[in-house]
Amino acid sequence: MALFLAIETTTKNCSVALFKNNVLIDFHEEVSDKYMHAERLTLFIINLLNNNSLKFNDIEAVIVSKGPGSFTGLRIGVGTAKGICYALNLPLISVPTLKAMAYHMAKDKEYDFYCPMINSRSSEFFSSLYDVKNNEVISTKSEEMKISNYDLYNDKKVLFFGQNIDVFKNKINQKNIFFKGNVFPSAKNLGEIGYINYKKEMFEDLAYFEPFYLKDFVLG
Repeated sequence: MALFLAIETTTKNCSVALFKNNVLIDFHEEVSDKYMHAERLTLFIINLLNNNSLKFNDIEAVIVSKGPGSFTGLRIGVGTAKGICYALNLPLISVPTLKAMAYHMAKDKEYDFYCPMINSRSSEFFSSLYDVKNNEVISTKSEEMKISNYDLYNDKKVLFFGQNIDVFKNKINQKNIFFKGNVFPSAKNLGEIGYINYKKEMFEDLAYFEPFYLKDFVLG
C-alpha cells in the first residue's frame, strides 16, 4: 500500500494527514488566528511521522491543497510540499481546495448541491458549487455572496458551508437553502481525490506548479 502525506494550509487551519492508499491513518491540525503555518507545518509533519513510527523515506507521494485561499498559507503549504518532493524525488499531487471540501461533505448525500466557502477578503468568499457526484456546476470565484446567483436551483436543496458564513446566512430565508458553519479545509479530506489522481498519474511539474490564487495578492 502506498503511503501519502497530505498538506492543507489554505486557511487558518494548519493541517497534515497520512494515508495508506485512500485510507486515513492519522492526522494533526490546529486552527489559529495568528496563521502560524510557517512555524508549525514542518513540526506537525515530523511529529505525525514519528507518532506512527515512520520516516520521510516511507512517503511515496505528497498531496497538497492547491487553493484558492490565503496567499501566504498557500505559498507555505505548496513550498513545503515541493521541497519534500524535490528532496526525496517524489511525485506531487494537487487537489482543488473547494472540490475536496465538497467531496467530503457530499458523503452524506443529504443535499442536491454543495457550496463550499472560504473567506477571501472583507465580505467576499471564494466559492464554487458542486453536485452530489462532485461535478463542478458553478466554477470557482471570489465575490460577495448573493443568493440570486443560485436562483436556478431554488427547487433543490443546497448546503452552504465554511467559515464565518453568518454574514451570508442572516440575509437568507429560503426553505431550500441550508448552512453549516465553522467548517475549515482539512488534510483529512485530501486523500481520496489525491489517491484517484495518483492512480491516474496526474502529477504536477515541480518546476512550474503554482497554487491557485484566483486573486492577486494585495498588501494590507
